[in-house]
Amino acid sequence: MPAIAIIGAQWGDEGKGKATDLLGSRVDYVVKFNGGNNAGHTVVIGQEDGSSEKYALHLLPSGILTPGCTPVIGNGVVVDLAVLFEELDGLVARGVDVSRLRISANAHVIADYNRTLDKVTERFLGSRRIGTTGRGIGPTYADKMNRIGIRIQDIFDEKILRQKVEGVLDLKGQVLTKIYNRRPATVDETVEELRAYAERLAPMVCDTGLLLNQALDRDEIVLLEAGQATLLDVDHGTYPFVTSSSATSGGACTGSGIPPTRLDQVIGIVKAYTTRVGEGPFPTELNDDAGEHLRKVGAEYGTTTGRPRRCGWYDAVIARYAARVNGVTDFVLTKLDVLTGLEKVPVCVAYDVDGTRHDEMPVNQSDFHHAVPIYEYLDGWWEDLSAARTFEDLPANARAYVEAVEAMSGARISAVGVGPSREATVVRHELV
Repeated sequence: MPAIAIIGAQWGDEGKGKATDLLGSRVDYVVKFNGGNNAGHTVVIGQEDGSSEKYALHLLPSGILTPGCTPVIGNGVVVDLAVLFEELDGLVARGVDVSRLRISANAHVIADYNRTLDKVTERFLGSRRIGTTGRGIGPTYADKMNRIGIRIQDIFDEKILRQKVEGVLDLKGQVLTKIYNRRPATVDETVEELRAYAERLAPMVCDTGLLLNQALDRDEIVLLEAGQATLLDVDHGTYPFVTSSSATSGGACTGSGIPPTRLDQVIGIVKAYTTRVGEGPFPTELNDDAGEHLRKVGAEYGTTTGRPRRCGWYDAVIARYAARVNGVTDFVLTKLDVLTGLEKVPVCVAYDVDGTRHDEMPVNQSDFHHAVPIYEYLDGWWEDLSAARTFEDLPANARAYVEAVEAMSGARISAVGVGPSREATVVRHELV
């Protein structure tokens, strides 16, 4: 049985958590393969009495909410242990079984000195800041590449852990003290903080690459869930305004230990409009009443940070780019309901850069920064979409919008979100 990847096709916050949760009852494993607690998923689950339960997940895979599904934190993730156990305790208090969670022994750990370094570096950059969440993600990935990182497995051997902490603090202690005038935690404080989680952590840790490949050998379904999104990928995103990990389908393999030959389906998640958090270029951004309308109706505030998201119209250029980079086989279009009540709905079909039309992403950063969207205007609709469960249930103009966006975006649209709950989804083509 092949593996399936779910990838954000914009700048994140597209609704990957809902899409993962939608598939969760049909898959056996859900794997988070990149990022850390610098992004979040919001999942709304309807109850038998008609009410709903809302869950905000930051570090945990969305599959942890699905009974019988094994959630996995892969080797490509960086783990803040305090956040991990705070999140687990919160779910347990709400009656969620978290006993199936498995964590890669090779995942790297976010230590206190990297959280401190992340925050002071961003302040130091001033107007050149990246827009990081300040949670230590970037510095931890930098340690990984510099081969001075601390991994989950190191926590269980105090001697090795102490040696590694001493080595990294010899360097980072100097940087924090002499450049930023900040006192770092001592070796003893850092070792004590990390070792405090060892006993509770131990039953969850294993060779997750082996676990997942054996699951595939048994014809079980493995779903690989990206944090962040294609336009935030460190290689393929709008660098340097990106995250520090690989958020594309290629990263799904390196971050989980599953080889590319076992990845058969790539589901790209796109919002019916576009949002972005943090700094960086955003051609269709709306700094007017229309942008505020999308933000208000779509509740566009960060799951992890609470920051208001920048909002703009749908950008078919970046959707085509994401389809190409990831090999997208199916798109899930989310939040179509947010566009209800608009007389005309603009869609960006190309860019104008200094008088030259670009139907694909410009090659260099400067051109993308100066890109002016070229719009097509589609007819809007006024009907409530929340009860729609088949494509035919949608009003004619909403169907026309989906079909037009599909033709522009490089892959078929297999599902459409018409509300925040798990059930509020129109399925055009089965995903699993």
